[in-house]
Amino acid sequence: MHSVLSALTCLCLHTLLLCSEIPASTEENVDFRNHVENHTRLRDDVSRKHVRLYQLYSRTSGKHLQVLGRRINAKGEDGAKYAQLLVETDTFGSQVRIKGKETDHYLCMNKKGKLVGKLNGRSKECVFIEKVLENNYTALMSAKYTGWYVGFTKKGRPRKGPKTQENQQDVHFMKRYPKVQGETQKPFKFTTVTKRTRRIRPSNPS
Repeated sequence: MHSVLSALTCLCLHTLLLCSEIPASTEENVDFRNHVENHTRLRDDVSRKHVRLYQLYSRTSGKHLQVLGRRINAKGEDGAKYAQLLVETDTFGSQVRIKGKETDHYLCMNKKGKLVGKLNGRSKECVFIEKVLENNYTALMSAKYTGWYVGFTKKGRPRKGPKTQENQQDVHFMKRYPKVQGETQKPFKFTTVTKRTRRIRPSNPS
């Protein structure tokens, strides 16, 4: 019995010594928010880009954002070719680049806060941060000019970045899938085949 207790005591002491030699790998109350925020601002050149196709419905104009080459407006009808946008995720966070599917021009904001279309979208002026608001609308803030948003007037004209704010309806958008021209989506119909199902034979068999 004594030998068993001695063996157990030695095992416990050995375990304690091993644990004391292992450095603490975790700390209590570690805050990773700064780490995530800093890395979200960086371009992700390693991961595969995720591209989505949708439209941006402007809350103020009641129309859709259009990329007409160099010109930008929010006068597009549902399903219009210039209103169809290819939205590419630029980082592992919420930064995106928006390109007109028809014109291949990117939506960009220059140093004066003006919305313009550019063929080369690699500049940071062509990167925007998607912000989902409490009212379920989406706002697009310039990644280069903090506090400047993509916005339009009631007539669909672009507003300059310095004159925009997150709480303005002018900068609120709703994502929508493009309407398929000349087609209406119908629910799938399923046919149950039973013994009573009759075969339809051609009237003039060849």
